[in-house]
Parts: sequence; C-alpha cells; structure tokens
Amino acid sequence: MNNGQVQVNNPDDVRNVVLVGNAGSGKTSLFEQLLRARVAGYRGEKDDAERLSQLYLASLMTGDVFVNLLDAPGHADFVGELRAGIRAADAAIFVVSASDGIDGAAQALWEECAAAGLPRVIALSKLDAAHSDFDTVVAELKEKFGEGVLPTHVPVGSGAGINGTVGVLSRRFRDYSGGGAPVLNEQDSSHDDLIEEHRNALIEGLIQEADDAELMDSYLEGADPGRDYLLADLMKATSGANLFPVVPVVQSSGVGTEELLSLIEQGFPTPSTHPNPTMVKLNGDEVGPAPSDPNAPLVAQVIRTTTDPFAGRLSMVRIYSGTLRTDDVVHLSGHKSFFLGLDPDAYPDRDQDERIGQIQQAQGVELKPKQSAIAGEIVMLPKLTAAETGDTLSAKDDVVLIPNWKMPQALLPLAIKAATRNDEDKLSTALQRLAVEDATVKLARGASDQLVLWTTGQAHADLLLNRLRDRYGVNVEQEEVKIALRETFTAKASAMGRHVKQSGGHGQYAVVNIDVEPLERGAGFEFVDKVVGGAVPRNFIPSVEKGARAQLEKGVIAGFPMVDVRVTLVDGKAHSVDSSDMAFQMAAAAALKEAAVVGKNVALLEPVDLVTVTVGEEHMGAVMTDISGRRGQMQGTDTDGRKVIITALIPQLEMARYAIDLRGLAQGGGTFTREFHGYELLPANLVERFTHKD
Repeated sequence: MNNGQVQVNNPDDVRNVVLVGNAGSGKTSLFEQLLRARVAGYRGEKDDAERLSQLYLASLMTGDVFVNLLDAPGHADFVGELRAGIRAADAAIFVVSASDGIDGAAQALWEECAAAGLPRVIALSKLDAAHSDFDTVVAELKEKFGEGVLPTHVPVGSGAGINGTVGVLSRRFRDYSGGGAPVLNEQDSSHDDLIEEHRNALIEGLIQEADDAELMDSYLEGADPGRDYLLADLMKATSGANLFPVVPVVQSSGVGTEELLSLIEQGFPTPSTHPNPTMVKLNGDEVGPAPSDPNAPLVAQVIRTTTDPFAGRLSMVRIYSGTLRTDDVVHLSGHKSFFLGLDPDAYPDRDQDERIGQIQQAQGVELKPKQSAIAGEIVMLPKLTAAETGDTLSAKDDVVLIPNWKMPQALLPLAIKAATRNDEDKLSTALQRLAVEDATVKLARGASDQLVLWTTGQAHADLLLNRLRDRYGVNVEQEEVKIALRETFTAKASAMGRHVKQSGGHGQYAVVNIDVEPLERGAGFEFVDKVVGGAVPRNFIPSVEKGARAQLEKGVIAGFPMVDVRVTLVDGKAHSVDSSDMAFQMAAAAALKEAAVVGKNVALLEPVDLVTVTVGEEHMGAVMTDISGRRGQMQGTDTDGRKVIITALIPQLEMARYAIDLRGLAQGGGTFTREFHGYELLPANLVERFTHKD
C-alpha cells in the first residue's frame, strides 16, 4: 500500500472482515501475518493489555480490493468489543487453535457470529504444534459447528514439517518452503490421495449449499465441471454463510496467508451484497435496511469510541449509506434506553447536529486524512463532541436510527473509593469518560452510598482500574461490595419509648406506647393511630409517625432499613409545656428500638435475584451443584439445542464472583443474566455477621 490517500469509489471494492477467536488461538498473530503480506515495511504492533482488549482496525490492499481488517478481542470479558466488530464487518475469519481444540469459549464465539449471519472462513492455526492433527480437528469442527464446515485447502506435511497447502478444488500446491513469496504449482501425483480424501465431500457440500442442480448432474454422471466452475460455486456458498471453508495456517512460515487473502477477495461479500441493519425513524417505525448506495442519504453508526485526556474523542464509524465528507454537518442520534431497555436517566437520549472533522482512514495501521468516504467504508472521526458507541449519524433532513447491537450485561461488581482527596476530585470525570468509551461499563450507587463499578469480568475490572490510574491519573482503593439488606419484624411486639430531659427552661417530654407487627413481604410500612382520651395530643400524632419512619429508615439492629411492618400508636403521655414535635419523634424511635430483640422478633432480609444460566449439557450437573452451594432455589430447566437453560433464585450475598466462577464451571462457555426478584429471610446462622456488636 502506498503512502498516499486511498480513494474508494465503489462499495464493491471494499471488504470488511473481522478476525474472531478465543484468547490463545493465534488470532492476533494471524492479523499481523496478513498485514505483513500486503503492507510494505510493516513490522508489527506491540501486544499489551489495551491492544488485546479492544477492537483494532487496520487495512490492506489485495488485488484491487481495499480490506478493512478488524481484530476483535478473544477474551469473554470483552464480548462487547467483539459484537461491535461483528456489527462493522461483513464477514469473519474464525481462528481455531489445532493444539487446543474447541472449548466452550470458542463455541460461544461461533454462536455470536452465527446469530449475526456472518459468512466465515475457519483458519486452523498452530498446526505445527506437537500433537496437532488436521483431520482430527476438522472432525471436531464438523461435530461442533455443523456439516457446512469443509476443508478447501489441506496442509502438505505435518507438524513442524508443514511447507504448504494444496487446494481441494484447484488441485494446486502453494509452496511456502522457500522463505520468500510462496510459489504456486500445478498439482502433481504425490498429492492425489490428499486431494481425493476431501474433494468428494467438498463437492457434495457445494451441491447442497450452493443449490447447484447443474453441478449435481455433472457429479452424478462422473464428469468434472472444471476448476473455475467449482471455485465460483465455492465463493457463492461462502458468501452466503452456507459453507465454511477450513484453511490451515502456520504463522511461523506464513502458510495459509495467500489462501485466506484470496478467499477475502473473491469469497467474502461486499458491502452491497451483505445485508445492512434495518433503519428506524425516531418514532420507532421501521424504514428498511440502509441501502449501500453512495448517492443515498447518509446513514452511519459509531462502532467504538476512545477518549484521550489530551486529544479528546476518536470515533470508529461504519458508513452504511451515502457519502460522508469532512466539514459536513450531520445529525447525531443516541437512544440506548429505547433500543436496549436501559434506564433513561443513566443513558439519556442525544439528538443534536455535529460538524464532521477531518476524516481519517486506516492505511496499514496508520491513520491518513481523506476528504470523503462512501457507503461500505470504515473510518475514524476525531472530536465528535457527544458521540458514544452505538450512536447513529444521518443526514440532517432525513434523520434515521440504526438500532444498537445487544451489549453484554455487566455482572461483576467492583466497589471502589478514591484513595486521596485529590483522587476524589478527579474520579467522577474519569468514570464518565470510561463509560463513554466502554458501553459495557455500568456505574451505580450501592448500599451505604458505596460507588460500584459493574464490569463483565476480572480482566475487564483490571483493565478499567489500570485506565483510571495510567490514563486519568486517578488512584482508587477496592472495598468489599456491600449488599443492601433489610430489617423486619417477624413477631408482634409492644414497647414504650420515653424521651425526658430537663436542663433549665423548657425541657423535653414525650412517652409513647406502640405495638409493632410484621406485614407480608413487599407491603411496606403502615402507621395506625389508636390513641384514645387525648393521651397523645392530636398535633403530635404526625410527630410519632415521622419519628417511626425515620428510625425504620436507619434500622434498629444492623443499620439497614426496616420494611414490611405496621406500627400502631396505642398510648402515651405528654406535658403541657415540655412536649414538642422533636420529643415525640425521639420517643417513637426509642420505642421501636426497645421493641426489637435480635433472634426473637426481628430478622434480616436479603435481596434475592432470579438468575438464568445457559450452559452446555455437559456442564449442567456442575452448575446445579454450585447453585445449591450458593443457597439457590431451583426454579426449572429448559433446553435450547445443545444448551441447557437453568433458572434459580440465588441470594445476592452469594453472587459477588459468579461471573468469574461460572466461566470456570462451564469452561468459558456459560452465560447468565440476573434480575432482582425480592427479599427473603436471611438464615439465622448468618445474621450475626451483620448485627451490631455492643
């Protein structure tokens, strides 16, 4: 690629490709390998925590095609970045390590791509590792991913001795043994057995997946339709996500590089042929898919957002329709609460006009300025003042929205506080910037006004803490996450509260007698006045209720709010001079505390979540046993293909690290959701942990 500007004039000249694979699959090494093959002088990028946790964009030219290459994170904590990459791309290279096989994490990634209908080529990496076997892993791929998984290229040699591939349809041998550019040779007889082992299965797959009756007739008659005919059918089936070619890859020697680039160029869909997201109007009415037409009104979406303390925001934008030009004024719309069902107070709508700054295009890994970009391109836009990930850019006179893709639920809480007063002054701004940059971050105030940063897992939590420290200069301390317990009465009690003080002048005098009794769960608070004979003057009755409410909010045994009780004022005493509003408030509070006896008539309530866990059938037993160990109450099970869906009620006290623990139980392939269900009595043996010790 030259150092000048690359001007794309037709969406059909673009390929948008995302590399997908779990951590350790060799995905990022392959990303670098593809760039080295086409970008002159490219030496590679440094792998660090930031690089491996975010969607990364580079580009290359292969033939006459401009390829936007996206490297999506492989760690499950960063599935939000993966989904952003899937939204931006029109096809995927799915990287599987031959030495590690297909675990739950790899299956979860495959399902993410399948749900988006992405065409996929499977790059089978690490074939040069000890004990790696091409045919064994292909058989496993077919078992896990379906019969559409078929090798189109087969490695020549084995282990560290792999020196090239032979095309199953082309019969050509591409030799990488020379150390320089690979040499393409016509097949010789030494590869016949290798080809025939896979050729019939691939042709039969093409007949089925390309829906080619003419090919079926030729095959049944024993005729060879010819290389070009078969390759055309292969590209058609691949582009339609009906067949998934398997290509062997050896990073150390470059084996598989040219084969993948050829499939990208010829077999992957263009922006014009891959379905675009459906547009909607601001009132929610669907308009239809965005047309991949440079002359249509502008429709684009912010794929990811980064922030820099000095340079500000940088937005990665996929253009679906129209043409975007530097200095254009466009309409920015963000409606996460509508599309994702999020709290509108936490995610307020954004509708405003924005002026486009200098458009930047990836050329290799560098960003170069350009004046315009058309439908199908992915560009970087600096300094969009309000843009956040998922927002839509559209023409001012034709405003539309593209729905947000589904974001993962942040399920691992991290309680933090500023380390110093100086850190406290900077913390709020830094957290706001983190939330703008990372749509999976959720900020909340927990029990006792504790600041809780909700994350997707331990790696995500560590990354955010590092960003706070290194990028924004904010040091924080971690705390144990406090759970919002509640107190309640479990049996009826009666008590008297006195507030009597005399210190010269007007004193303070109030006596109240109350009955306290439990109500059903969720009933809240009731106050009943049964005073007769004016024992408590009418003007002080509201004072008693106010004092009772205030004390219930503070709790009476452990500092948690008290709920689901009825307080009945039955008697009391007043003084004509010394009684006051405050005195009766204090007497009511004293009566409540007097009525409460830990372990006898007062208990703690713990919040319980309805948890829905989805795992492979083979992990069902381990997950259910674990739920039982967390004091969970099973609600039922269901199946969805090879997945089991388990629902249970689990106390929040037992859920702090479940996002981490489930991955271990399900070997990276388990997911769960949680929603608040209600409060249940905390077991007596756990109450002592939370009650005050005098």
